[in-house]
Amino acid sequence: MVARHGPQATQLSGAGAGPSAASLAGDRGRYPFPMPGGPDDSAGGAPTQLSLWQRMLLALPRLGRDPDKAPLGERLRAAVLKPADPGQPAGAARPEHLSPAELEASLRAADDKERLVGLLGAPFAAAIGIIVINTLIHNDPVATLSGGRVNPRHVAVGTYHSVELILLVLAFGMMGAAWFRKRLILGILMALYGLAVFNLHYWGFGIPFLLAGSWLLVRSYRLQRDLREATGDLPGRAGAGRGAAGRGRAPANGSGPRPNKRYTPPPSRPKRPKPGDEKRAG
Repeated sequence: MVARHGPQATQLSGAGAGPSAASLAGDRGRYPFPMPGGPDDSAGGAPTQLSLWQRMLLALPRLGRDPDKAPLGERLRAAVLKPADPGQPAGAARPEHLSPAELEASLRAADDKERLVGLLGAPFAAAIGIIVINTLIHNDPVATLSGGRVNPRHVAVGTYHSVELILLVLAFGMMGAAWFRKRLILGILMALYGLAVFNLHYWGFGIPFLLAGSWLLVRSYRLQRDLREATGDLPGRAGAGRGAAGRGRAPANGSGPRPNKRYTPPPSRPKRPKPGDEKRAG
């Protein structure tokens, strides 16, 4: 058999390779991933067609961890403690103090965030109160034991209904206080509600209301303290001014007590007896 060279051999090799190339091109639709020995797309082939499942996976958000994002513990600490930014200068670490008029306006009415806390917490408080009381009534032990004795663990249903009524009154009070922007009243009502639910041994429902009420009370106290400092009515500063005035120095802010202007007469000295009076006495 004689080997052929030249154009005829090239035509034969091209004719033999035609069917295999066509089959690979037809199988490309069924197998989207390239085979180890197959043609490479980077060499100029057609782009790989993705399946429906692969397109869904690509559409999902990436679940990888962001390296620039701080851990959860540091973010919680920054949200609660609010430390000063180390990149800012020392003078710009604290915000500027508000004027007495702005502090008085802030103290008189709650802001939008505090109002939103009350408006969202009040419906949940009413629902939690109804669910908790119904659960307690359902799990209430029987009134009498098998021997006819009174069960000490049994609680009258009327008592549960009274507690439910109190919880509903507190919930509606939260709604009214939040609607009219009464920060102090809202904080007291939320703290009382959380304490009541906490005493019913439903700690998971009571602790959030305790925390929210404590937060509102702390904010109200801080605003009152800032207002007293701005107007010079803080007792601590008055005591400092009194000590400075007692040492002969005037207080720095001028809000300390003034020195007493009442006249105190000097103590009278005892009179010495005259020589004639001594002779008469002798």
